[in-house]
Amino acid sequence: MNYTDILQQLISINTTVPPGFNYEKAIDLLQPLFEECAFETEKVVIPPEHTEGREGRVNLICHRHNPGKRRVIFYGHIDVVPAEGWDAFSPRLENGKIFGRGAADMKGGIVGLLYGLDLIRGQSLKYDVSVMMTTDEENGQTSQLRYLKGYLEPVFNACFFNLDTNFGYVTITNLGALKMDIKVKGKSVHSALSHLGENAVEKASLLVNALMGLKAKVSERISAIPVDPETGITRMVPRLNINKINGGLKSNIVPDECLISIDRRLIPEENVTDARKEILETLSSVPGVAWEIEDEFSVPPIPPVEDPMIDELDIIIKEVTGKSGKYGMMGSGGLPQMVAEWEGITLGLGVIRPECNIHGKDEFVYQRDIEDLGKIIARFLGN
Repeated sequence: MNYTDILQQLISINTTVPPGFNYEKAIDLLQPLFEECAFETEKVVIPPEHTEGREGRVNLICHRHNPGKRRVIFYGHIDVVPAEGWDAFSPRLENGKIFGRGAADMKGGIVGLLYGLDLIRGQSLKYDVSVMMTTDEENGQTSQLRYLKGYLEPVFNACFFNLDTNFGYVTITNLGALKMDIKVKGKSVHSALSHLGENAVEKASLLVNALMGLKAKVSERISAIPVDPETGITRMVPRLNINKINGGLKSNIVPDECLISIDRRLIPEENVTDARKEILETLSSVPGVAWEIEDEFSVPPIPPVEDPMIDELDIIIKEVTGKSGKYGMMGSGGLPQMVAEWEGITLGLGVIRPECNIHGKDEFVYQRDIEDLGKIIARFLGN
């Protein structure tokens, strides 16, 4: 299997969300490749009532059943974040790196799985194996995952192998997430008559200043759970970032509204309820500003996983790469929350490294990491 060619084909399919381009095209590329690896496959169209009304959410479910063995279900997503300012969907290969949007997050992980399954396609497996290739991870997919549960049974005590994580160690937990869009209200007038209006952008700046005070407080907290030293920190830490501010129509119009997007990441010792309360109290402490929550999304943090499979995968990673570890990942996702509801476990290994610049310009993945991921998966599954 020429994984380099497959990855470049997959990157060239623009699956940006929002809005969710070309999902079925990407699934149509992947489906025959899993069939070549001796898997039964089924395309699943998610009904709009499980996608917040969005159309075209085509997922892929694959099975290589081994009745009586423990369930291992591989998870991936085909969607990518938007890309501007670079030729993100024209992949290029340079010095052992493959560049393009989604190269590391996480189309490279999908191709690493295919490479590993191809290595053992003629062998018996020691687990009952399924694969789920999903959509909208970058936009919120909790309801979609709940819908897919019926295609994945049995899920009780199953091990969900999350490919949307870092390379080189076993991911035992992730950050939780709380995302809030705050609409600040004003009154629009001609800029020369600004005394008759209310400038929503200027009002929003007052909220931003208050949130920066809360950010300093949040940043002082440190988790007991270690992280990969390559991240430049030693333990998981929470985050509070304002990653988007949008307001104003024209330079000579006082804006009547401004939107602030808050991204709060939670360590396992925190909870969504308290984090939300902190933000709302901070916003409410600023006098003279009218605001409301326009949109909100959360993923609760999950305690670190303990299971013999963690130790097994840790040993295999070290055999293949020379080093390993069991760490929390400084990222988030909805999968661990669902798996906890289903009374399974989540462990993770992907191809992301801190320097791969996921969500940024010139995202890339190392070819060697894709190969090593495939070898690790082959040893993990094979007899």
